[in-house]
Amino acid sequence: MVIQEDNVVNILGTRIHNLTMAETLNKIEEGIAQRKQIQHVVVNAGKIVAMQNDEQLRQSVNESDLINADGQAVVWASKILGKPLKERVAGIDLMENLVELAHKKKYKIFFFGAKEAVVSKVLENYSKLYSHSIIAGYRDGYFDKQDEEQIAREISDSGANILFVAISSPTKENFLYQNRDLLNKVSFVMGVGGSFDVVAGKVKRAPLWMQNIGLEWFYRFLQEPNRMWRRYLVGNSKFIYYVVKEKFGF
Repeated sequence: MVIQEDNVVNILGTRIHNLTMAETLNKIEEGIAQRKQIQHVVVNAGKIVAMQNDEQLRQSVNESDLINADGQAVVWASKILGKPLKERVAGIDLMENLVELAHKKKYKIFFFGAKEAVVSKVLENYSKLYSHSIIAGYRDGYFDKQDEEQIAREISDSGANILFVAISSPTKENFLYQNRDLLNKVSFVMGVGGSFDVVAGKVKRAPLWMQNIGLEWFYRFLQEPNRMWRRYLVGNSKFIYYVVKEKFGF
């Protein structure tokens, strides 16, 4: 399902749909109702930086059907560059909204990614909050490259309307892009990064006030500094450089 191009802005070579959360949900619900596949991806500062030198990731992202700005820094950059995005559409918030929608509309979801204990806890929590009937299937995110086709077929044959993939970049984006034909029975496919860790209670999400001022990344960094320092501190610094470079043309 192709979203109208007049809703797309280009930020540092990345296509982003200029949609609110409500508008995004409407597009997804429409696609599921029409049984048309929507390949979705969110982008933040770090991913846009990685795309500058990773051709495969750039293709996997830019050829997706629906692209949202997950990071507040991307929204700020869009305003600085004179291409203002309406709002941030955080991947975890979109995922939570879609789980609620699945419960209301009797959709089924396949949960793919993270460690076995984490994804099992996600299913347990959502089953208690909603119903086990929303679950089409699940598996952890540890596999060999040669197993991808079999995994994609398993997901496609599960009866799922929605697929969440909780694997790090660029693996999840490339998996979804390279296996899009095998996943054609699933109406909506989405990479959700570390969202399973949050739902499972392994990682805490930043308070709302930190989310609103764009410091959610810093809260995440404080929880796992040894693992996150390069992604956030180095990645965010490069993002600022690229934005300034495009703004002033040097």
